Amino acid sequence: MTVPLWLLALTLTGTIALAVSGRRAGGARSLEEWSAGGRSFGTLIVFLLLAGEIYTTFTFLGGSGWAYGRGAASYYLIAYNGVAYVLAYWLLPHIWRRANAWRLLSQAEYFTRSYGSPRLGQMVSIVGLAAMVPYLMLQLKGLGIIVAESSNGAVSPTLAVWIGAVVTVGYVIGTGVHGSARVAALKDVMVLLCVFVLAWWLPQIAAGGIGPMFRRLATEHPERLLFPTQGLSGVWYVSTVLLTGCGFYMWPHFFASVFTARDEATIRRNAALMPLYSVILLFVILIGYAALLLVPGLEGAEHDLALLRAVKAVLPPWVVGVVGGAGLLTALVPGSLLLMASSTLLARFVQGLRGDAGTSSTLARWCVPLVGGVALWGTLSGGATVVTLLLMAYSVITQLFPAMVGTLRDRPWVTPAGAMAGIVVGEATVVWLTFTKATIANTFAWLPTALHDLNVGIVALMLNVLVLVLVSAADRVRAPASVPFSPESR
Repeated sequence: MTVPLWLLALTLTGTIALAVSGRRAGGARSLEEWSAGGRSFGTLIVFLLLAGEIYTTFTFLGGSGWAYGRGAASYYLIAYNGVAYVLAYWLLPHIWRRANAWRLLSQAEYFTRSYGSPRLGQMVSIVGLAAMVPYLMLQLKGLGIIVAESSNGAVSPTLAVWIGAVVTVGYVIGTGVHGSARVAALKDVMVLLCVFVLAWWLPQIAAGGIGPMFRRLATEHPERLLFPTQGLSGVWYVSTVLLTGCGFYMWPHFFASVFTARDEATIRRNAALMPLYSVILLFVILIGYAALLLVPGLEGAEHDLALLRAVKAVLPPWVVGVVGGAGLLTALVPGSLLLMASSTLLARFVQGLRGDAGTSSTLARWCVPLVGGVALWGTLSGGATVVTLLLMAYSVITQLFPAMVGTLRDRPWVTPAGAMAGIVVGEATVVWLTFTKATIANTFAWLPTALHDLNVGIVALMLNVLVLVLVSAADRVRAPASVPFSPESR
């Protein structure tokens, strides 16, 4: 075995050991304990869980890959986080209050209780699962890339994906959110260390420092430092920041992490602290730019390899192993949280269909290998880049945002029929635009040229809002009353 492969194996072993050590025997039967940690986590643990979900294989591979191949377009990664954290300061405590009062365990239950509509909750379950499977595929795809590259091909991407899927399924079933929280701590330490060191070290090797690196880029690759006039232009940038910022906390696994907090103050402290963690994304972009100078010539899907190829080209094997180990954790931690949230969502959906209000974790655990198997099959069958997978999933999940905004009042103005109609129209638009590969320019050519580069997900979101408002306005007189929220209603 090579040095990088030994370090990868050591990281995987440590991950399993940490996950097992986080198990709480007393919560083995309770779904609330398994998926929400008994709603007892403080600021640090919630921070680790939220950071574990936000900083994934995308942080390692997608961010640096887009800086390498698309240049300035990658700056949206930094901007949309800022938009999301501002929303989080007011949005997440509101979600926590209702979840705590109603003892909710899934995102779908939040919509069901807020609108008094089981059908809306079922629709949200379907949307959440449809979005999380591509997101889980992203983690597995990134895992395969990281392990294969770090091991110099000794472990194939397919084998790496299989191993990662089996390990993740195993420790999610056995340990629940407590195991993921333990592993998240190790992941954050390794990611911070690797990204900060590489962001300094690689520019030094490429050009003698960060400043000289940008001067060299301005001479050799000036197009990477500017937004193009068409395509990934400034219009695309602004619309993508808006789309992803609104959709950021619509993911079911983010709801699940919010449910674990012991109080509202914990949530607000995390919203204030998370922007500090976003600095990582700036360093990831610097790594991508350095890789452009160190390993030029990568094309298409190879852009995702930029970080690892640069590290392998100029740094010692033990560094490759450490970086590969950190990358491995950026797949396993978010993957476990996605898998747990998806399985809980699916289990509660099934329980709702059969009229079972129980909170045993047995059914949710049975759903873990089912969801993992679907994601595994999709990963081994697909070839999209990690950024493509993420943006597609974001377009799907963001369609829940207008209905979510409708819950911010104690008695929503939006009706269940309006919320469902908006979601259906938004998702249908996303599906149509995705599978026809339509763009604003060729579909809505009559729009001003300046709008031709709008992210197509924004079009779906605007249609969603329009239908939601119109249907709610028409339905308010005859619609069943929505459920007003009060802390005593459980």
